[in-house]
Amino acid sequence: MDQKPDHQAEPVALGSALRTFEVLSKGLSALPRAFQTGLGERFAAAVDAIGSIKGRVIVSGVGKSGHIGTKIASTLASTGTPAYFVHAAEANHGDLGMIGRDDAILAISWSGETEELKGVLAYAKRFSIPLIALTWNEQSALGRVADVCLTLPRVEEACPHGLAPTTSSLMQLAMGDALAIALLEGKGFSSEDFKTFHPGGSLGASLTRVREVMHSGDALPVASPDTGMEEAVAIISAKRFGCVIVVDGRGELAGIVTDGDLRRNLTRALNTMKISDVMTAGPAVIGPDALASSAMAELNRRAITSLIVCEDNRPVGLVHMHDLLRIGVA
Repeated sequence: MDQKPDHQAEPVALGSALRTFEVLSKGLSALPRAFQTGLGERFAAAVDAIGSIKGRVIVSGVGKSGHIGTKIASTLASTGTPAYFVHAAEANHGDLGMIGRDDAILAISWSGETEELKGVLAYAKRFSIPLIALTWNEQSALGRVADVCLTLPRVEEACPHGLAPTTSSLMQLAMGDALAIALLEGKGFSSEDFKTFHPGGSLGASLTRVREVMHSGDALPVASPDTGMEEAVAIISAKRFGCVIVVDGRGELAGIVTDGDLRRNLTRALNTMKISDVMTAGPAVIGPDALASSAMAELNRRAITSLIVCEDNRPVGLVHMHDLLRIGVA
């Protein structure tokens, strides 16, 4: 039989979670304060060191620091800083060959005394490879040989026994993210560059430009303000976008007629009217270089299904919600 939930245990679990969040928060809060007392200058030096290399950032560590290192390497690589994770233990068995003289090494060890890292440290010194340490112990084996030592504040672990890396791992992760973002901003890494490294999934879809999915040319349902409503209805039926884009004699956007406009005017003699009698002036527009995610947000905000794409107030395309859903924008 299924066991019934122990509701008496819920307050204990919730209290534990809240204490964990509080301790983790204190660890993160300690980082900005440390930046005011020397860590900031070292952080800037680390960014300069990484920014000046021709190769990759080799991130290395073992245990929880190793797991954090794989994430840091992945974040660096995806934000324009070539990076690769080399497990410290595997490095001692041949993987040191993955580290080139044009690289820089980011070695992660909370204690700074990780035995498996010694081979990586010796290799860095032998070939004059820039070495950045991420540790709390500046006087450790790692801290003493590093060219730049990012010395983290030593804070309480969320683990009640002070054994499981929790707060320390979160702080390492935060510093890795800070490095990645500082390097991204320093290089002027754009959303278009980001898309190059994230072509798949909803993220890649959201970074698609409107011009890549919009309908243009002969596909557009376009008419002038003097067009009769009978012809307008025929255009709506033929183009199947549920609207007609109204363009004046100078080729500039004048308004739009939608299915909704037709329904709202059913009691009127539409066959005797012109588009200008029915159209809505000042319709929603978007630029061709806007992100697909921005287009979807605008559609949702206005509760509509299509956006006219304009350049200098001249319609150049039409993007429909179905186009955005088709490529995976949510």
